[in-house]
Amino acid sequence: MLKLTSAGIAAWAGASTAGAAESPAGQIDLHVTAGDQRYAAGTPLHWRPAQAGADAVRVDPAQSYQEILGFGAAFTDASCYLFNQLESDARQTLFHELFDPAEMGFNVCRCPIGASDYATQAYSFDEGEPDPEMRRFSIEHDRAYILPMLKLGRSVNPDLFLLGSPWSPPGWMKANASMLGGTIRQRYFAAYARYFTRFLEDYAAAGVPMNAVTVQNEVDTDQDGRMPACLWAQEYEMGFVAEHLGPALAQSKLNTKIWILDHNYSLWGRAICELDSPEVSRFVDGVAWHGYVGEPTAMTRVHEAHPDKHAYWTEGGPDVDDPHYATEWTQWSATFTGILRNWARCIIGWNLALDEDGKPNIGPFRCGGLVTIHSQTHQIARSGMYWAFAHYARAIRRGAKRVASTGSIEGVAHVAFVNPDGGKVVVLTNSGAARDVVVRAGGMETEARMPADAVVTLHWA
Repeated sequence: MLKLTSAGIAAWAGASTAGAAESPAGQIDLHVTAGDQRYAAGTPLHWRPAQAGADAVRVDPAQSYQEILGFGAAFTDASCYLFNQLESDARQTLFHELFDPAEMGFNVCRCPIGASDYATQAYSFDEGEPDPEMRRFSIEHDRAYILPMLKLGRSVNPDLFLLGSPWSPPGWMKANASMLGGTIRQRYFAAYARYFTRFLEDYAAAGVPMNAVTVQNEVDTDQDGRMPACLWAQEYEMGFVAEHLGPALAQSKLNTKIWILDHNYSLWGRAICELDSPEVSRFVDGVAWHGYVGEPTAMTRVHEAHPDKHAYWTEGGPDVDDPHYATEWTQWSATFTGILRNWARCIIGWNLALDEDGKPNIGPFRCGGLVTIHSQTHQIARSGMYWAFAHYARAIRRGAKRVASTGSIEGVAHVAFVNPDGGKVVVLTNSGAARDVVVRAGGMETEARMPADAVVTLHWA
């Protein structure tokens, strides 16, 4: 189980601890994923007076941390293309399952600004000769199936929060004159801020306003020129935000937040240095994180340095070739627990959907979708990551607060929340053999039977 550093614990001194924990009462609802069970309702549990001795997970709702924004995955060009291939009734059924607040309830999703590596083709909204005034700018490519899928998602869940992230500026803004790899030319910063503003304005006019943007997907790599990508030096991102993008959005009526970095935990020092600049910090709501390199405790380091800035987890997903693609729910749930215990307000997975071969894909990586839509039969399969998400997205509401949960039980990860309606949620992840896990709160306890390789969510009023 991932643990916070002592410094991170000390940083919680400002968290709410007023009042003794109330003793819970009544029924505890239980859902389990293990073996052939998938977020299946179990026999309800009940409270008993706490007993001394046994190791336990201790929940203290009086000690609270970050507020939760939500959960979801990315509406890539590839995902939207596959959604569009479904018959209308099948698509509506799948969107109901993914986005309806009474079902999975996904409410925070990412949308590439132009092409990512998971697209049918490489494209931006202004390709060709230099066009700094954006006279040629057009979102026409996205009108075919991306905008319709985003609008459908919002129609099913009107509270859907959308993040826009570019993989590359238009090729003419870059040193290599290509969307594939390379770096942006500083002389085009003003034009690129105009590009962002046009994207946001045109998307809003099309009925899909964006709530936040990042400057660049994965600022610290050009992926060796194998896919849409762009290097952004730290001073470039700082100058672009402070002098161009920040002022442009502040002067607009878009109300769109800026998140920096959009890259791995290992770049936590860069995030701190950027936020140390008042000229940058005044325009920045928070930091977007990927989990491919480093440890989630990096988010706590940044929180300790800049507690007024938020952490958002914006990319990670399964491998289509992994033999455990459909069953790795404990690995993903343990990952989610580590993310949430280190101040992240959301978890956004990578592609919402890909086909059985991890396509459409114009890049070098072999990712799998949160769901697989078979290219020929259109049958839908769900990943282990999907079932891990179920234990969080179905139980934890927007506006919930993460609260303290303590106790070290080998092989068991845990994280706890209080929903806006006062309901309590504890997610337990057991990566080992079957065992009983005691959960204590306010002088009472319950005992949950956890099968081997299981995720269990407890919920009580």
